[in-house]
Amino acid sequence: MAEQHGELEERIIIKDLHTKEIDLVNRDPKHINEDVVKVDFEDVIAEPVGTYSFDGVWKTSYTTFTVSKYWCYRLLSAVLGVPLAVVWGFLFALISFCHIWAVVPCIKSYLIEIQCVSRIYSLCIHTFCDPLFEALSKICSNIRVAVRKEI
Repeated sequence: MAEQHGELEERIIIKDLHTKEIDLVNRDPKHINEDVVKVDFEDVIAEPVGTYSFDGVWKTSYTTFTVSKYWCYRLLSAVLGVPLAVVWGFLFALISFCHIWAVVPCIKSYLIEIQCVSRIYSLCIHTFCDPLFEALSKICSNIRVAVRKEI
């Protein structure tokens, strides 16, 4: 009984990962498109002082711009949204697959293999360079510099 309950909870948790609730009001909760696609009529079309069109033309232009932008976006997202979601899902799955199954194992393998080279290199440095630099430091330790001001 306890095993069945545990398996049921595990299935529910796994299902929730793929079918989580989405927010239909705030569709950009991480603000990734904050500065990119916020384009209003006033950002694109503006009439300077002294060069005004008829008020009716201005109002109609505003309405036409706003409604056409709204419906074009909706139509494009209806037609291309799902296919592009499949493409992006496939692409990110491919990137994840490559990262998990190729990149990380290669890096781990490299780090394991380079450890041997690192130890040999460290041994050579300590064997040959440390005595040389220690001798040079003892030679140079007796050097005194005096600055005199001559008139």
